[in-house]
Amino acid sequence: MSKPKKRVFSTVKAVKANARERIGSPPPERVIPDPKQKAAAKPKHKETLADLLNPDPDRA
Repeated sequence: MSKPKKRVFSTVKAVKANARERIGSPPPERVIPDPKQKAAAKPKHKETLADLLNPDPDRA
């Protein structure tokens, strides 16, 4: 059986571990809603009065 590989010291990992010990882990990432996707969900034009009075059965 071979020797286990020595771990190389990482300053970044040491600093992050120290910060987690002192103030706790950071809050989870929040997903920001995409404004383009929200705009695509809305109809581009309002329905006209004629469309409201005579609904077409094919359109849903």
